[in-house]
Amino acid sequence: MARRRVVIGFLGTTMDAGKDNRWERWRPTVALCQHEDFLVDRLELIHDAHSEALALRVKGDIGQVSPETQVRRHVMNLKDPWDFQEVYGAMRDFADAFPFDAEAEDYLVNITTGTHVAQICWFLLVEAHYVPARILQLTPPRRWREGGPGKYDVIDLDLARYDRIATRFAVEKAEATSFLKSGIATRNEAFNRMIERIEQVAARSRASLLLTGPTGAGKSQLAQRIYELKKSRHRLKGPFVEVNCATLRGDSAMSALFGHAKGAFTGALQDRPGLLRKADGGILFLDEIGELGPDEQAMILRAIEEKRFLPLGSDKEASSDFQLIAGTNRDLSQDVAKGKFREDLLARLNLWTFELPALRDRREDIEPNLDFELARFSEREGAQGTFNREARERYLAFARSDRAKWRANFRDLGASVTRMATLAPAGRITEEIVTEEIARLEASWARGAKDEPEAVLREFFSEEALAEMDLFDRVQLAAVLRVCRVHSSLSAAGRALFSASRAQKASVNDADRLRKYLARFELDWKTVAGK
Repeated sequence: MARRRVVIGFLGTTMDAGKDNRWERWRPTVALCQHEDFLVDRLELIHDAHSEALALRVKGDIGQVSPETQVRRHVMNLKDPWDFQEVYGAMRDFADAFPFDAEAEDYLVNITTGTHVAQICWFLLVEAHYVPARILQLTPPRRWREGGPGKYDVIDLDLARYDRIATRFAVEKAEATSFLKSGIATRNEAFNRMIERIEQVAARSRASLLLTGPTGAGKSQLAQRIYELKKSRHRLKGPFVEVNCATLRGDSAMSALFGHAKGAFTGALQDRPGLLRKADGGILFLDEIGELGPDEQAMILRAIEEKRFLPLGSDKEASSDFQLIAGTNRDLSQDVAKGKFREDLLARLNLWTFELPALRDRREDIEPNLDFELARFSEREGAQGTFNREARERYLAFARSDRAKWRANFRDLGASVTRMATLAPAGRITEEIVTEEIARLEASWARGAKDEPEAVLREFFSEEALAEMDLFDRVQLAAVLRVCRVHSSLSAAGRALFSASRAQKASVNDADRLRKYLARFELDWKTVAGK
């Protein structure tokens, strides 16, 4: 369905008047609707209260020359139409309140009528995307007193900047960065600078973004906020589509991302559009993109570059114009060196890379994030959650200390606040609850550190040695070492590790088999078991 054409413009109090000979003169607002090849579906006509009679007459004249055109009047009273600050403020308020629907309607702003100040303000609002429109310029016929439609042109002008408006833009930029931070008054200077840069990029670019950082650092939430910011500025019209690539495997990954044709594989009973097509016109957030297989990486690269891809089992290409935001907690450059990630795909993602720091590296931001989590708990549960003064001071002292590991970053903090607020009598978190929570966190982190494969291996190997070890060997060896530690003898550990082989009579000597395995890494039972 074709989009409706909507023109927004001021009533020309002099040029649109025409008085008694109005049909013998060129009147721009009426002439706008007289072009046979330029049907205006709706005209948003702005005027002040004093010009209501003229506005009604112009509306009636448009009804005669173009019955298909709907005219909607908007009253905008200005004390001084030549006062730049007043005019800009009024027009900006009009733009903020206007129900733009860029997916269904094509907007143009008519700069032929109105004061020069109003024309400049149109330029600024359009350039900043507060008005998602193009500029329309009308030109009278050679003998404009003879009437007629004249000509129309869509133009592109270089816009100037003004100090008073620049001040307002600075305030709006600060509001945008605050929005990206979910309203949290963060204090970490490096993080704040990064958010400011992201705001600039989000406002001006549709290139791919790469968000890196540890699990729980807020990549998914930031991607969602970037989308909402761009949406509010009419920079996109499609949806936000998020997928965790770690959950995709084999044909299901290809089908989920790129869609499939009916009969592409067993169980494919109907066509499936896929997530890339769903993200058309919007943002596709691929979290943990490093988990994608080589085939998916190749197709994602082509989809970014050419906006086209081939659904699974189809001989007809599909298209989708989306912006990609990728997230990862891995060093993709190392994966490229190991042949696990495409270098050309990383080059496409690497134009804008932003690394989100871990919570332990932003300890000055723990307090404002604590308040944010408390407010979120109250909103979610409909119950108040606050600290008494002593409890708050004790929790913050712990949270900022080296004792607090924050292994899952903001997920740890959010879960901690939820537990305390839930247990708080009458919604008031006490020192007793804080003491209990600190013990719970430390116990959880201690268990995690003991069981993490890398932590187990570091007891026996240097960082250099681990770097030369394949991931497969690291994971397998860590599991073997954990089994060894909970058994009293080499034979008992061997029986636990090779129970299936022994049941199938495929293992002759479990202890000898385990001893040889450990020897591959220059380890022995006494060293591993600590005997």
